[in-house]
Amino acid sequence: MNINEKIKQRRNQLGLSVEEVAESLNISRATLYRYESGQIEKMPVTVIEPLADILDISPSELLGWDESCEVSGRRIPLVGTIACGSPIMAEENIEDFIAAPLGCDADFALRCKGDSMIRARICDGDIVFIHAQSDCGNGEIAAVLIGDEATLKRVYKQQDSITLMPENSEYAPLVFRRDELNEIRILGKAVGFISYL
Repeated sequence: MNINEKIKQRRNQLGLSVEEVAESLNISRATLYRYESGQIEKMPVTVIEPLADILDISPSELLGWDESCEVSGRRIPLVGTIACGSPIMAEENIEDFIAAPLGCDADFALRCKGDSMIRARICDGDIVFIHAQSDCGNGEIAAVLIGDEATLKRVYKQQDSITLMPENSEYAPLVFRRDELNEIRILGKAVGFISYL
């Protein structure tokens, strides 16, 4: 069952009107109708937990996750744009703090931008959880700093080069050789993500 169907079904089971739910969420009735009809594909993080509370179900059940993906009480930094030359966890880089899923060994999270990783089911706006480490295995998805910009790519290491491979055939691989390797730094390995569909 899709999230939109689940919202409508659960609202009807509880005898709640569209107006009651919309008012509790501080959104318009039209917005709630669009959620229920599937016209809005991405539901904001700020809506999911309150909506689950109103519908008396867990966020994981609402999103169709396995219960093992239920969020824990541990909150980790959500890192935004990397300030020039500053460490990844510098205060100016942290946008917010976000609850990590249970069992997720993450040190920080990044919000994905663009569609270069869609074949890995990671879409624009998704939150990716990163375990901080300075290296990763061949073929693993990692957060990589190129200059002052963090990107998420699959990493392939050769003797004298590193290839950052997107998961979208519309994008070309990024290949770094010799002195160019000084421009990049692996920040950590992706250990999970949340997609708000």
